Amino acid sequence: MATATLSTKFQISIPKEVRDQQHWTAGQEFVFIPKGKGVLLMPVPGLNDLRGLAEGANAENYRDRNDRF
Repeated sequence: MATATLSTKFQISIPKEVRDQQHWTAGQEFVFIPKGKGVLLMPVPGLNDLRGLAEGANAENYRDRNDRF
C-alpha cells in the first residue's frame, strides 16, 4: 500500500506507483469528495471523456429553466 505525508503547506505528493496505475499526469485537475472520515480523490473528466455519455437518452418532454416558473 502506497502512503504519503501531508506537508506543512498542506500538500500531498501522490506516489508514483499510484500515478502510473491510474494514468494521472502533471497539471491534471482533481475533485475532493468527503466520505465519512476520508476523502475520495477523482480526476475531473475532460469533454472528450464525456462524449457519448448520454447517447440514446430520450430527449422528449425535456424541461429547461423557463418551464419551471
